[in-house]
Amino acid sequence: MLNKNSSEQTPTRGIYLLPNLLTTAGLFSGFFAVVSSMNGHFESASIAIFIAMIFDGLDGRVARMTNTQSEFGAEYDSMADMVSFGIAPGLVVYNWALSGMGKFGWLAAFVFVAAAALRLARFNTQVGVADKRYFQGLASPAAAGVIASLVWLGTEYQLAGQDFGIVMGVITIVSGLLMVSNFRYNSFKDVDWKGKVNFIVVLLIVLVFVIVAASPAELLTVIFVLYASSGPFTTIRTVKKLKLEHVVGDDQDAEFKAEDKHINDSEINESNKDK
Repeated sequence: MLNKNSSEQTPTRGIYLLPNLLTTAGLFSGFFAVVSSMNGHFESASIAIFIAMIFDGLDGRVARMTNTQSEFGAEYDSMADMVSFGIAPGLVVYNWALSGMGKFGWLAAFVFVAAAALRLARFNTQVGVADKRYFQGLASPAAAGVIASLVWLGTEYQLAGQDFGIVMGVITIVSGLLMVSNFRYNSFKDVDWKGKVNFIVVLLIVLVFVIVAASPAELLTVIFVLYASSGPFTTIRTVKKLKLEHVVGDDQDAEFKAEDKHINDSEINESNKDK
């Protein structure tokens, strides 16, 4: 009898298949991007990074929908993100534009990779604590999107990446620094995806799909560059006076917390009025 009870209380060993399968697919896409860039197939490498983003967005949502979240899955997802959105973009841009730039080239790529690792580590320590409406610093998939879209755009127009080595090196470094900055980026997690929308919105969504299919490299470049540039503007708009700690430094910033508390208090007051 005791053996039966003890066996019933013993947790089942193993990992959840579906979410970790999606994470593995994202990891494969990131690794494929590295191999493709080494073979000179930069368009395929860039597309692989965007495919990794799709899998990265799916694995967490599938895990929550199927109630299959686990610590193993969270850690595995973080490691896969490091490959797909840290190492892969760094090596892709290095092979395309920075390999002929000497120390500046590989150091620029290293700054991006190291920044992605720091960004992911900081994000993992802030789960359940940070304001879900904003990302602190540019998210690693978005930074990877900036690099991948520019490489894809340059390849589509048959530009020699080595001719733009300095420009791409600066963009790579800036993208890395934005990841470890304190700039606020909208996470879009407060959007009500289950709510109803006007029929015109559906038509606009169809139009967006048509534009993406017609000119994917151009549109993705515009979207990711604009999003990467939005962080400083969002930060300046949400603080009374811009300080050094709003740009970089300790994430335990009092003024950010004061702004958040003011916003939350306002939301509570509005809800009380409605009642």
